[in-house]
Amino acid sequence: MKHFRVSIFFTFVCLVVAAYWGYSHGPNAGIEAMLNAVMITAVLAVMEVSLSFDNAVVNASILRTWNHFWKMLFLTVGMIVAVFGMRLVFPIVIVAVTADMSMYDVTQLALNNPTEYSARLMAHHPEISAFGGAFLLLVFLNFFFDEGKETHWFQWLEQKLTHLAGVPAMSVFITLISLLIMSHYVADDIRLAVVMSGIWGIVVYVGVQLLGHLLGGEPEIDASEATESKAGSGLVKAGIGGFLYLEVLDASFSFDGVIGAFAITTDVVIIMLGLAIGAMFVRALTIYFVDKGTLESYIYLEHGAHYAIGALAVIMFMTGAGMHVPEVATGLIGIAFIIWSVIASRRYSRQHSK
Repeated sequence: MKHFRVSIFFTFVCLVVAAYWGYSHGPNAGIEAMLNAVMITAVLAVMEVSLSFDNAVVNASILRTWNHFWKMLFLTVGMIVAVFGMRLVFPIVIVAVTADMSMYDVTQLALNNPTEYSARLMAHHPEISAFGGAFLLLVFLNFFFDEGKETHWFQWLEQKLTHLAGVPAMSVFITLISLLIMSHYVADDIRLAVVMSGIWGIVVYVGVQLLGHLLGGEPEIDASEATESKAGSGLVKAGIGGFLYLEVLDASFSFDGVIGAFAITTDVVIIMLGLAIGAMFVRALTIYFVDKGTLESYIYLEHGAHYAIGALAVIMFMTGAGMHVPEVATGLIGIAFIIWSVIASRRYSRQHSK
């Protein structure tokens, strides 16, 4: 439990704050509103963990090669960015830019008229989905488009993807095709904005990789934990570039969680508290996986996480194009891939131990 003590304490504090907020704010403030606020906060926390469990696995696959300094930076500064930056500030920035309003006016709108704030944010769901979907699809594709990848879960599929790794910019090509298909189903007046958002997702992914290459130097690897990924994926170097990569990856995951949260409640304070609890547990899970060597014990777990990421990218493109996919289904698909990969890994370990 030592990995989750801080997360449990943080959860208790957030639930207390949610109870106070429900009891003292809003037109229906009181005991009933307090209990409702606590319940919704807990539901949002569980939803965030279920949607981001695969994010913890991918983070662990990167962090296990980093030294103590960069791990702690990810847990401290990265946590502040994840909770306040992506769960609170970023949605406000989107509304401020698109509605030509000041940050202060949007903040007042979010606190005093959350219904209108939610409507303005949801109006830009296609652009948000295009950006996040493009970035996550590149994460998924570049894991499998790796000529040095030797461990395959689904042999018939992954071997073919490995062969395609020799085609220059194949992952970018597929992402652009997916983006063009999505843009065909959105309204004419926002099509250009959607395409540009998706292109920015590609630019940010490639740009972070470039920054990591230029600034990372030699990988700063913790010798006690540095084992080459059995899945064959390359190392993401510890440093500014690697740190930014993890933060953008977390941001892409948080898009879906933030949008899904507004389907449950429009109270931005409750949303931030619930998603913050989930983000805290995801980081605790990441460190737990690193310390326990989970990825070494479960050889296909990283594969399952990347399949879940690919599924989430497809779902983001679908919802951005106007199709309705229940948030529950989004979370269950990710969990299903993780559980399936754990079962397959245990079966593999039993066969090879014999």
